[in-house]
Amino acid sequence: MSDRRPSLLVLRALGLGDLLTALPALHALAEAFPDHRRLLAGPRALRGLVRLTDAVEDVVDTVGLVPVTIATAPDVAVNLHGRGPRSHRVLLATRPRRLLAFHHPEIPATVASPRWRADEHEVARWCRMLVAHGIPADPSRLDLVPPRHPAPAVARGATLLHPGAASEARRWPAERWAAVARAETTAGRVVVLTAGPGEVALAHAVGRRAGLDPDVVLAGGGLVQLAATIAAASRVVVGDTGVAHLATALGTQSVVLFGPTSPAAWGPPPERRRHRALWAGRHGDPHGTTVDPGLLAITVDDVLEALDALEHEPIEAIP
Repeated sequence: MSDRRPSLLVLRALGLGDLLTALPALHALAEAFPDHRRLLAGPRALRGLVRLTDAVEDVVDTVGLVPVTIATAPDVAVNLHGRGPRSHRVLLATRPRRLLAFHHPEIPATVASPRWRADEHEVARWCRMLVAHGIPADPSRLDLVPPRHPAPAVARGATLLHPGAASEARRWPAERWAAVARAETTAGRVVVLTAGPGEVALAHAVGRRAGLDPDVVLAGGGLVQLAATIAAASRVVVGDTGVAHLATALGTQSVVLFGPTSPAAWGPPPERRRHRALWAGRHGDPHGTTVDPGLLAITVDDVLEALDALEHEPIEAIP
C-alpha cells in the first residue's frame, strides 16, 4: 500500500558533521510534524546513521545542490543546507506547500523568513531558524543513541585517533599524530586509528611511525561501524571533521584540533565538559590545500595536556 501521509522534506545534502550538527533541528521537526513522513535529501552513505535517530524515516540520495527526486510534492520543505538562493530553488522545484528557510532577497517565498547570521554556531543557526518559523528547537539535543552493532574488541576502552580530514588545511601532521600515539602507549593505553575513504594510507603511516600493529587501523566498515567503534572507545583525538561530531553525539570524551575555523562555529558546546577544543585563534581557509598555520600552532604537548585534563574531569551525565 502507498504511504498516504503528507511528507516533510529536509535538504541537507552534505557530510557526516553537517548531519550531526543538524540533529537538534531534525528532532524539533519530528516533534512538530509527527504525522508526516520525514525525508532527508542527503547522501545515501548517511542512511544507516540516520536510522539511529527517530527524527528521519528515510534518505533521498542527494549530494550537493542537484534536483531532488521524490514521488509527490512535499507538504513542507525545510532548507537546512544553506542561505540560498540555489538551495531554496532546489526545494521550491519540488513544489512544496510550505517552505521553511532563511530569507534571501531573490526568493519571494522567504520575504518573512529570519535573516542569516554569519557569526553563529552551526547548531544554533538552524534551531533559531525553526524557532522563527514557530517551531520550538533545543540546540542541546545533540545526542545519538549508540548503535547495537558490535564494536571491534580492540577499540573497547582505547584511545582512538582519527588523523584524516576532508582537506589538507585541517590535517595535523602525521608525525604529531604518531607522537601522541607513542605517548599513549607508553602510558599503558591501547591506541586505535580510524580512517574514512581515502584516509587508510594516512592511518597506516601514523601507525608505522608509532610502532603500532597494523591491526589497530580500523577502516572500511561504514558509518554505523564507525559510530560503534567511537562509542566503545575511552576517548577520541580528532581534527575538525565529522568524527569529532560523532564523539560529541555519542558522549565519548574527545580532544578536537581546530585550525582555520573557530570552535565557536563548529566545535563541541562548551558546557559539555567531556570535550576539549584546541584552537590557536587564527582564521583561514578550511578547504585549503596546505596545512593551516593555526593548526600547526597546536603542539603534541598541547594535545597530551588536554587528554590529561579529560582524565581528571568529572564526567557529567548525558542529557
